Amino acid sequence: MIDSAQFDYVIVGSGAGGGPLAANLAKAGFKVLLMEAGGDEDSLNYSVPGFNGLSTEDQTYRWDYYVRHYADQAQQERDPKFVPSQDGVLYPRAGTLGGCTAHNALITVYPSNSDWDRIAEITGDESWNAASMRKYYEKLERCEYLSPAEVVATGHGSSGWLVTEKSDTSGSPQDWQFQTTLQYAVGVASKRHAMAPINPLLDPNTQKVAEEGREGYLTIPLATANHARNGPREFIRQVAAQFPQNLTIWTGVYVTRILFAEGDDNVAIGVEYLAGQNLYGADPNSGVQCKVTSPTSGEVHATREVILACGTFNTPQLLMLSGIGPKEHLAEHGIPLRMDLPGVGRNLQDRYEVGVVFEMDSDWTVNADATFGDDPDFDGALAQWQVTRTGVYTSSGSALAFLKRSNPNQPDPDLFVFALAAHFQGYFPRYFSHFEPVRNRFTWAVLKAHTRNTAGEVKLKSADPFDRPYVNFHYFEEGNDTDGADIAAVVEAVGFARSMMKGSPYVTREVLPGPDIQGHEALTQWVRDQAWGHHCSCTCKIGGGDDPEAVLDADFRVRGTRNLRVVDASVFPHIPGTFIVLPIYMISEKAATVIIAEARGTTASGADLMPSTVPATNSSARGGIL
Repeated sequence: MIDSAQFDYVIVGSGAGGGPLAANLAKAGFKVLLMEAGGDEDSLNYSVPGFNGLSTEDQTYRWDYYVRHYADQAQQERDPKFVPSQDGVLYPRAGTLGGCTAHNALITVYPSNSDWDRIAEITGDESWNAASMRKYYEKLERCEYLSPAEVVATGHGSSGWLVTEKSDTSGSPQDWQFQTTLQYAVGVASKRHAMAPINPLLDPNTQKVAEEGREGYLTIPLATANHARNGPREFIRQVAAQFPQNLTIWTGVYVTRILFAEGDDNVAIGVEYLAGQNLYGADPNSGVQCKVTSPTSGEVHATREVILACGTFNTPQLLMLSGIGPKEHLAEHGIPLRMDLPGVGRNLQDRYEVGVVFEMDSDWTVNADATFGDDPDFDGALAQWQVTRTGVYTSSGSALAFLKRSNPNQPDPDLFVFALAAHFQGYFPRYFSHFEPVRNRFTWAVLKAHTRNTAGEVKLKSADPFDRPYVNFHYFEEGNDTDGADIAAVVEAVGFARSMMKGSPYVTREVLPGPDIQGHEALTQWVRDQAWGHHCSCTCKIGGGDDPEAVLDADFRVRGTRNLRVVDASVFPHIPGTFIVLPIYMISEKAATVIIAEARGTTASGADLMPSTVPATNSSARGGIL
């Protein structure tokens, strides 16, 4: 690959931030290069919603990180998921076109309005307020699970690039055990906890739910089109086919350094990369040397901007390798300092999650035909999905969820508790394959949102760009949630999950935490030992001019540089909502609006969304579209 073409924008990373951004800039007429370290292979593991667990184990595109929850070794080793040989707990990521949207659970839930209003307050930029940000959601979504009238009345989108549906399990085998268990849980939640339907549509994404901070039970919207996964990958491909002169996609290219113009202005002009397969250390196939995998080096330049969308771990890693980050840390690894930004890699945040697991009287019948294989002749559920797009595989696993406050004083609902007809207690090597044959387990998966702990960190292990970084979330007491509100909320949610199963007619025993774990102190320790997360964020945070830890300004620009931005999960000052993918899509849409307005010399705001399609023009000149 030779930099023979002129690109207005070079975007590194094709996930939830970079993928839609590249597509939107190309639609607006700019010449865009989208660079992805992984490949673009398609598979059933990608497409079938019910295979999302398998997709995290797919060696074709999985990237395995091993992270620490604690610096305290004794506490870390209490986690049964800890892998001594890797000195950490598995944190699955994906290196492929679409990034982690290729293997997530497809759950698409709107964040709290306070998440956006908080950024507006921090930055003094009202374009970040909740009313403005809602418009980006309406722009990107094409809601298929509500009627057209309901879509308009509830503040959904009807013509965006992301199709949302709810699962259609019609035609699945009848399962009285499963139905009775869910009905019993709803009854208990109603009588003991005053939990009602979140609204008549059981839809967490209506505008009123966000405005009023509603609690209740719901069914989960999924990012599927015709009950197959859809997301940035499909949007990227569609735009590349429609505007091939504007969007260029390079896969199998790993960016090692940002290039800057000579001088002291820190003007980003391009990136340095290696082209080859399985280069990064997180790839389970890395380290295999042959002519196919032998990398070739190159540089590519941008006439306008370089935009990083490498994710919460790799964006700070790339910034630091390029000399942007905490000066003391860069000096440890012999990296020449370009810009001292102490906040790069700091402020790492995540949800806290645990699984409350029960053994049932008998195996489920709802998934009796499901073998999670790739041959429909031996997997009746797969055959049904392929022919009718119905059945158990149209679901990513959950039939019911509760959104609730951990205590009445909580400003927004901060607990998302959802039902799984499976055993799930977090991530470890081959976790899905290990528990999939166990068909008589039921899990209430507990997710604690709006966490207070901001003490996590991402640091370099070396100056080798292929080394995975050191990641430590510094959970609970090791962090800066000094009053213990986070862990208390998770303990409250465990109690809520237990209460919904107490007396349930088909439950034979509690597996986790287990009957021996009783009382606040014992439950607190169990949560401390078991918790995990998979929504890492906030390592290159947006902030006000008075915040020395801020890495970005309100328009995603890296402080102290020119023509360099970040658009991915790392930009949030505080982790938003319950599931992070939709907020990332929204900030990607906002970034596109901001960047296009800046290029055209106009003013962007939430009310000034770009048109869905702008005719392409010749943008080879420095000014691009004017």
